Amino acid sequence: MRLRLEFTTEPFDLDEPPAHALMAREVTLGAALDTVDVGPFGNTVEGGADEVLTLVNELVSKSLAVGATRISLQLNVVEGSGPRDPEAAP
Repeated sequence: MRLRLEFTTEPFDLDEPPAHALMAREVTLGAALDTVDVGPFGNTVEGGADEVLTLVNELVSKSLAVGATRISLQLNVVEGSGPRDPEAAP
């Protein structure tokens, strides 16, 4: 199964990237993912479920440790990437 993760860390600082944003970028760029798009207001990654879920754990714990006060995540299964429970809601 493949997953797509979109995330942001806060608080924002328009003058220079805060420590939590730099940490999130470092952790993300160091992960074994298929695609990575790191931007100033949001980040998107895609990869295997194990790799993306490992990233979520590391991203949250390390970003909070250096000052993030809010981390917004959206996690999606990439269509056609693996088995799905036929009784699950669409």
